[in-house]
Amino acid sequence: MTFEIKGWCPGALRPMMSGDGLVVRVRPHAGRFSAAQASGVAQAAREYGSGQIDLSSRANLQLRGVRPESHGALLSALAALGLLDPDALAESRRNIVVSPFWSEKGLERILAEELETALASSNIVLPGKFGFAIDCGRERVLDQVPADIRIERGAGQCLIVRPDGAECGLAVKASEASATALAVAKWFVESGGMTGGRGRMAAHMRNGATLPHALSGGIQPVVPARQPQPGYTAGGVLVGVPFGSMHADTLEELARRAPELRMTPWRMIFLPSAHEMPAGLDLVTRADDPLLRVEACTGAPWCPQACSETRSLARQLAAFVPEGATLHVSGCAKGCACSRRAVTLVATASGFGLIPNGTASDHAVVTGLSASQIISDPALYLGGS
Repeated sequence: MTFEIKGWCPGALRPMMSGDGLVVRVRPHAGRFSAAQASGVAQAAREYGSGQIDLSSRANLQLRGVRPESHGALLSALAALGLLDPDALAESRRNIVVSPFWSEKGLERILAEELETALASSNIVLPGKFGFAIDCGRERVLDQVPADIRIERGAGQCLIVRPDGAECGLAVKASEASATALAVAKWFVESGGMTGGRGRMAAHMRNGATLPHALSGGIQPVVPARQPQPGYTAGGVLVGVPFGSMHADTLEELARRAPELRMTPWRMIFLPSAHEMPAGLDLVTRADDPLLRVEACTGAPWCPQACSETRSLARQLAAFVPEGATLHVSGCAKGCACSRRAVTLVATASGFGLIPNGTASDHAVVTGLSASQIISDPALYLGGS
């Protein structure tokens, strides 16, 4: 089966059509929704869409099933909540992932605001998926999150600006960080980064691109932390959203229980200052929950490229995935939900293919499997006992 790679991400002003209607991406500033904003987004998702909301790997929310004739009214609602950019170009540039664990006295929120302003006022044209990460804690939590330019801590706790793919970064003052990040982005464009590697910095660096002396540095970033897990953490609680998909009612209920919600790129939501784990919702609240071992895309019928439903199957198989392993159930060979190697079931027109350790685009060792076959003997296909 062939599939289409869009090469860009949806936005609010530039939505993407899917099998269930328009997908409208809402990008919170510094990853933060106030309780009022989150409640407003939940109401808009129900009124103008299907009520289904996805968490993206860029720490944004995606409202699904938006009716084309309701798109204008939805934009007005988002503007009233302070969540709409001036135009689609400004929106596409504001592709910034911020560590959710910042404090009001920390640098992350200030740096995010300064970088947003710098990007909005520039005339730079970046690739659709080109993005920035702001990760200024004592350990890096966004190390495995895709980003092309990173503002992070370096040895000695100084701030550095580092292009993705470079081992070291340039030490900067906080007041210089956003301007330096923008200068690196301009260098990327001017040095031919748009022509290869689908417009990503790491590929540009691998292809031999060399930063000018004024933008290159020799400071290594601080060590990465382990990926955060659901549960109690310093400053609040983390809750996981199964497959990164929830109903608007869940978002609204979280807004009732916390003064603010911070989106993360791990399909989790951070509730700062919360002292109790939210109960009674379809959320992952424990680090040992088997649902954390499975990844699944939207699947059919919601994605027009998917050959099968995916998430119900993934839920049924979660308990059988061996500890330490990952199961990826993909609706097509594009593999949107998981780019790393895993036990992969990929849907085709003739059934599921099994890839014991690979990605959805790799060669399947067993083909033509039905969902009922896999469910009847999961250990045979997933390993374990």
